[in-house]
Amino acid sequence: MLAVNAAVMLGVVLHKITLPPYIPYIHLLVDYHYGFTKRALIGAVVGLFTAKVPIWLVFALAGSVWLITLALFVRLFHRTFGFDRAQLPLFVFTAGSPFVFKNFLFALGHFDIYGCLAAIILLLVPAGSLAYVLLAALLSAALILIHHIHLLMYVPTIAAIVVLRYYTARNVTRLDLAAGGGALLGLGALFLAAQFLGTMPVPEADFVRYLQTRMVDPQRTDLLQFAYVWYQPLSKEVQDTWARMPSNLLGVPVYALLIWLHAPLWRHLRDLISALAEQRHRNIVVATLIMISLAYLVMFAMVFDYSRWISSWVVCMIMLLHAVKMLPAAKAVAPIDADDRKTTILAWIITAVPRVGIIRPF
Repeated sequence: MLAVNAAVMLGVVLHKITLPPYIPYIHLLVDYHYGFTKRALIGAVVGLFTAKVPIWLVFALAGSVWLITLALFVRLFHRTFGFDRAQLPLFVFTAGSPFVFKNFLFALGHFDIYGCLAAIILLLVPAGSLAYVLLAALLSAALILIHHIHLLMYVPTIAAIVVLRYYTARNVTRLDLAAGGGALLGLGALFLAAQFLGTMPVPEADFVRYLQTRMVDPQRTDLLQFAYVWYQPLSKEVQDTWARMPSNLLGVPVYALLIWLHAPLWRHLRDLISALAEQRHRNIVVATLIMISLAYLVMFAMVFDYSRWISSWVVCMIMLLHAVKMLPAAKAVAPIDADDRKTTILAWIITAVPRVGIIRPF
């Protein structure tokens, strides 16, 4: 199954590089030339190294981030669960899921994977001091500057990881509470600034002309067709989302089926939660799962890239799976049964599914 997954991923990336990188490319062009701007951090960083941005840089940069994220996930899985034969089915249901690395490849150049990378880093580094909370706050701030929707997409999962790894492991002091509360307030303020103060202060024609000065091929104006995003108010995004709602809802049965195919993974997560040594930890885990899911419900009402959001929700659940495994347990939890016929069939199906998509299923 892992070999087939690798072949499917290769096919996905070969298909992806044939498609025009509309949104990913323009994100490499936008920087802070006109002052504080939403969605501009990656472009500003790229601008430190090159004045002209070639199209191939989209795939080189995104591919490098994908490889780093995959390598760190493998390291995380090895540390949390191990790589003996009994744990391979769980690895297939996580790393091989069409929601995770295969979909990150299809969405190559989009910003979702940066949230996953930040969560993995926070699951790998020691959580023994207040510096851990500060690191989580810095990573979350960077995510919001990459795209402010990360406040709903991955920041709740990062907050859950911090609570489970840092706050539940010690007697919480006032300084701990002040640091956590201050970080949340600061991130909220940064989100509001990006959402409402990060629009372009110049006419769109001037903005497009500036972006052309950063392109290797300024004649490719087709790659700038999404420049309006930096002018679009939240009300327009919500209006567009609800206008697309009837067609987007048609994909719900497909998402539900794909999630059901991961039934062994959800049972394993349930068993890990049930096996926790303290009832307080179980309550906190359930509360974080609800919090993350509610954040996604809010996002579904605001932005219409449903396939990406569903995929990232599954990624967040997998991150929580690792965080729960790190908590003290009262008993051992049996791994996913590799000899169960139904589990094997489900695993082969998710192995064969190449990806979920960006807006609509497939």
